[in-house]
Amino acid sequence: MATAHRAKHTTGTKGKAAVPPVTDDDPTIGLLVADASRDVSNLIQNEIALAKSELKLSIKAGGTGAGLFVGAALFGLLGIIMLSVAFAYLLHLTGLDLAFCYLIVFAVYLAVAGMFAFLGIKKVKQVRAPERAIHQAQETKQLLKRN
Repeated sequence: MATAHRAKHTTGTKGKAAVPPVTDDDPTIGLLVADASRDVSNLIQNEIALAKSELKLSIKAGGTGAGLFVGAALFGLLGIIMLSVAFAYLLHLTGLDLAFCYLIVFAVYLAVAGMFAFLGIKKVKQVRAPERAIHQAQETKQLLKRN
């Protein structure tokens, strides 16, 4: 640092510190401001680079996780198909023809799908517009028009 070679501060007769003389190798305010802005710029660039590298790792992990969820969903679907076949064969043990057993399994799936659709429609009908927010926005609009 340029200030390391400065002379020691001496106190005068009134107890105030004497200011050392300015030398040619002392940095100017312009140089100090330029150095500070360069350092801030470097700091911001490094922070952005760090954020990018962290995001790359997160996106890679997220993509891998999503792929694994798709694989789990596929195997879950295959499991449901196998369970359906097993349920049909279980019904076949009662003496029913195998074709009727598959129709019964199909009817059960249609009933479950219909129940889900009914419950979904019921929930969607409960969705309402944000009336208070709309009213507040209209009041704000009216106030702004007056002014």
